[in-house]
Amino acid sequence: MRVTETPNEPAEWLALPDVAERLDMPVNRVRQLVREGRLLALRKDGVLRTPVELVGSPTTLKHLPGVLTLLHDAGYNDEEAFRWLYTPDDSLPGVPAEALGDNRATEVKRRAQALGF
Repeated sequence: MRVTETPNEPAEWLALPDVAERLDMPVNRVRQLVREGRLLALRKDGVLRTPVELVGSPTTLKHLPGVLTLLHDAGYNDEEAFRWLYTPDDSLPGVPAEALGDNRATEVKRRAQALGF
């Protein structure tokens, strides 16, 4: 597997209130998802933000908590998890974050699981 060192930037960063609006839930529930490790959010310009691809579809959200758990179990912090999710991988192709939203989610989970060994 060939992985480059520089992660791609997400198409857009969403502040948590915007995520809450997209998911039709209170912002406090979105903050809880972040605290529980079910949604990835990083500080950008002093504000917690989430990459738009991670909330772009219900399918992405379905697989994201499991992948984040695998990455955290492998010792990755949130910044490192972001880098892994957004680093291009020629064998996918694309980045793992984008693959979560389609039929390649199982492969992304398998690769995240292998990181712990």
